[in-house]
Amino acid sequence: MGFLDVIKQIFTHENTEPTTPPHATQREPSPSFYIDTIEADRAEKERFFQSSPHSPLENRMNFTGLNYYPPNPDFRYTLPINQAETPEPLTFQTSTGDERVYYRIGTIEFEVEGEPAQLALYKSDQHDELFLPFRDATSGNETYGAGRYLEPEELSDGQVLVDFNLSYNPFCAYSEAYSCPLPPFENHLAIAIRAGEKAYKK
Repeated sequence: MGFLDVIKQIFTHENTEPTTPPHATQREPSPSFYIDTIEADRAEKERFFQSSPHSPLENRMNFTGLNYYPPNPDFRYTLPINQAETPEPLTFQTSTGDERVYYRIGTIEFEVEGEPAQLALYKSDQHDELFLPFRDATSGNETYGAGRYLEPEELSDGQVLVDFNLSYNPFCAYSEAYSCPLPPFENHLAIAIRAGEKAYKK
């Protein structure tokens, strides 16, 4: 399932069918193909924002595009999950003061420019995809202050593909009409993840 389908599900509560198996086997793409794919994905998202009735933009007429870091394969990781013995329920606060319950599936560990980092992965009763909300050292400056989202891909060998080039802003970055889960404190990173979507300039 592409990230556009996922974010439309999260915020419109629509059901969409996955276009690929949920536990696909991942092959490493060539660098040029990988970058072209990321750029095509971003172009598709801009078309969605410009023309879709599900666009979160309040004024699509003045939309001039989204802002991104250049695609960087160094921010693409294949990682094992440190599985929780039992998924732990956790109440997330939202941007509108509501609450949502997610289940902590486990954690992943990785490095960014030699600095160690750890993030927790979640699922909910409404969506079976892994959910990775996070804040980092760019939040509030280069990127959206409340944090960004990512849906890691579960692989057939039990690992997950975590590609921060696909990290994106929640819909509340574009309109206060949406209620967005806020990343829990355990997913606040001191390091910078300079990959994926930057802050939206209205």
